[in-house]
Amino acid sequence: MQQRGTGVLGSPGQFASSDTPLAPSVPRGTRIYAVGDIHGRLDLLDALLDRIQYDAEDAPSLLKSLVFLGDYIDRGPESARVIERLIHGLPPMFSAVCLRGNHEDVMLRFLEDVRAAPGWLTYGGRATLVSYGVDAPPPDASQTRLMMAQRDLNQALPDHHRAFLSGLRCHVSFGDYYFVHAGVRPGVPLDRQRDTDRLWIRQEFLNSRADLGKVIVHGHTVAAEPESYPNRIGIDTGAYATNRLTALVLEGTERRFLCTA
Repeated sequence: MQQRGTGVLGSPGQFASSDTPLAPSVPRGTRIYAVGDIHGRLDLLDALLDRIQYDAEDAPSLLKSLVFLGDYIDRGPESARVIERLIHGLPPMFSAVCLRGNHEDVMLRFLEDVRAAPGWLTYGGRATLVSYGVDAPPPDASQTRLMMAQRDLNQALPDHHRAFLSGLRCHVSFGDYYFVHAGVRPGVPLDRQRDTDRLWIRQEFLNSRADLGKVIVHGHTVAAEPESYPNRIGIDTGAYATNRLTALVLEGTERRFLCTA
């Protein structure tokens, strides 16, 4: 029998007690499961969803939400099937919010502008093309060859996948937590953040210990273990390479993690 997930971190920056009155919280009566970067690993997504469903069985009266932090595609072998699962295959007991990652952002740009091809193909886009049955050129292929791949993907991409990708939002908030793919720019109010930073920012955000307005839950930057600090929680554990896909579980003022390995 699977073991229910438990909190695993005790880093120096972490809040000392979930009973602290000022500890961040999600709304009463809710449990949030935030899922890190999937990158084409349908096997890990299925395994983690099984663990999440088992974990949720002890809370039938709670409202339960899944928040996916983006980067569903590229690198792993089953990008197209991951998208299909997110559209049609999520457990009915959960509401779900799917956020945009930088990889989805670049794929959408490639569909309209072939100049995005070299960067996208270098950082995992070839695996996504193959998952849609498109012959994947190398990043340094001729302009003609890249335009053929663009045309073929536009033809192969199902309409409901295109609508899903185009409709992805860049952030969502529950209580004292703000969910985003990459992070936010320190010193800028959350309602004035640029989507470019929400999708791409790295070191300036990661190095900051400032109050960011809410606790930022993010993926985008790989770490061997989930990272938990007073101002941010990072849950990209490099699933495509490590076989470890991680979810953060938030209920009241409590935090804990579930993972596939």
